[in-house]
Amino acid sequence: MIANLIGKIIYKDDNYIIIDVSGVGYKVFVSDDTMKELTKNSDNATIWTHQVVRENSLDLYGFVTKEDLDFFELLISISGIGPKTALGILNVATTETLVSAISTGDTSYLTKVSGIGSKNAQKIVLELKNKITKVEQTPKGIREEIDVIEALRALGYSSREAGDALKKVDKEITGTSGKVKEALKILSKK
Repeated sequence: MIANLIGKIIYKDDNYIIIDVSGVGYKVFVSDDTMKELTKNSDNATIWTHQVVRENSLDLYGFVTKEDLDFFELLISISGIGPKTALGILNVATTETLVSAISTGDTSYLTKVSGIGSKNAQKIVLELKNKITKVEQTPKGIREEIDVIEALRALGYSSREAGDALKKVDKEITGTSGKVKEALKILSKK
């Protein structure tokens, strides 16, 4: 089982990278956040991996932190959630935000993922609620983030654009309106 890779990123695509480890190129599927982190340090990248072996494929899924890998493995332990869907979930928000949402029973982040309806989102919350440890983000903070994303979507931005902008908003800024204003500044710079 391949658990960790250290090497140079030699190719990047929309949802995967190729990392050269001692002359061998490994194709590793990654989330958007992982892709951004790896862009910062592509010469000496360290990736935690999960290997999926199927009859007709052998795939690697990579993460910058062990916590992201652990959360990914929790997600794929749920019946009906495969690795691609789990990556889709990790593309919606940070692991910390998703853990907070699940621990408080908030399914709104999960239903934004293609292929996950309200029943599957409730199933994920039900199965993971007792397996994850609570992070120190309050339910109010989660609700606030959802409101910011919805406000940006109402202004014509996609969920992905809104989520990416929200991740860049300074953590010192509080309140929905303050976060929306800052996110709009970030989006206008693109």
